[in-house]
Amino acid sequence: MFNYRSKLISVDQALDLVEDGDLITVGLGANEPPSFLSSLHQIADRVSDVTISNCLPLVDGEYLNPEIFGRAFRMESWFSAPIMRKLARTGRVSYIPNNLHFAGTKRNYHRRSKIMISLASMPETDGRTRFALGNTYEERIGSEARYRILEISPNVPHCFGQNYLDWDSIDYVIESEAIPSTISSEEPSDKDLQIGRLIADLVNDGDCVQVGIGGIPNAVCQSLYEKKDLGIHTEMMTTGIMDLMKAGVVTNARKQVDVGLSVFAFALGSSEMYEFMDENPALFTGRGQTINDPYVIARNDNQVSINTTIEVDLTGQCCSESIGTMQISGSGGQVDTAVGAQNSKNGRSIIALYSTVEKKNHETGEIDTISKIVSTLRPGAAVTLSRNDVDWVVTEYGAVNLRGTTVAERVRLLASIAHPQFRDGLLDAARNFGYIA
Repeated sequence: MFNYRSKLISVDQALDLVEDGDLITVGLGANEPPSFLSSLHQIADRVSDVTISNCLPLVDGEYLNPEIFGRAFRMESWFSAPIMRKLARTGRVSYIPNNLHFAGTKRNYHRRSKIMISLASMPETDGRTRFALGNTYEERIGSEARYRILEISPNVPHCFGQNYLDWDSIDYVIESEAIPSTISSEEPSDKDLQIGRLIADLVNDGDCVQVGIGGIPNAVCQSLYEKKDLGIHTEMMTTGIMDLMKAGVVTNARKQVDVGLSVFAFALGSSEMYEFMDENPALFTGRGQTINDPYVIARNDNQVSINTTIEVDLTGQCCSESIGTMQISGSGGQVDTAVGAQNSKNGRSIIALYSTVEKKNHETGEIDTISKIVSTLRPGAAVTLSRNDVDWVVTEYGAVNLRGTTVAERVRLLASIAHPQFRDGLLDAARNFGYIA
């Protein structure tokens, strides 16, 4: 029988472990430890240059007040979020370029954490304690951290899979009544639904699907209800996937690996989804370095990767994480899943985007319509998915397959799904570049 109380400490005692210059890595998204982060500001007057490393930060603690943050803390993240963007001007926030399945491994190579702390469910009878809603990098970072701390709460779902630490591997536990962070499902627009239907036409009965969050992914899920026996091997478990499971569309019956299981690295969604996940034997949480490994993804036939992007240039380069030099999200698992799907037998990678975006012109005050299929990416834009790895591209004007095509062929294919008012301009630019005659 494990000795539960032997490792129990208070939040204040956990904060006492933090010293100048330490690196603290917290769990991803819904794995963030709310009680710890909500108290972190209390040590701002006694420490300096404490770095918080995270991904998809959602807990808006007082330590993020710019005055407090600038005095004591830094933030380094695998995925930028609104919380980070409001601190950008402090000069103490920086993005960590990564492909998700290597996030923990490469981070440990560069710098080991003093503390890894994650929200977790209540311990099992043998002391095994499971991370709240995923194991993207938590276990990997913890394996080389000095202290592994879990904030446990009875309000956290108990999920099955490779998402735990054995009691002997845990240094301390904190008790709390924390509720995991949630996100609301974005209601798809008419344009989202149009794109979703086009993508659904590329998905066959029995395919194994990866899909994320947002208006377009939600529209894709809504467009898949006529399909049969879909499988799930995805980076992220979403409310849309839950709905497909409840409807019997997802059965995982035709997968070659993990038959009968919806497999994911982390979950983020509604409280209803977290209730659905609790003690659900049809769900399997895997380690991020395994689930998002392109080789592992490719073991299932007919793997379909569905991702979104910000802009695509005429050669197929996809910027999915920045607006020029301004980091607004991250690479996440886009490369992992796109490459994995294309290495799958009969697999497909799909990149989706609106053909245009409307933006206020600060000089005229007018609303400008801007093409998202562009002659060249904006200066400083990050190339998330290289043109070597792009496959299908979908806008509300159609779907084109760039696999194996030349630059000249890509120009005409991508121009054909751009907004009609920009097609001639894109072709003219391609002629000036010498892409086409």
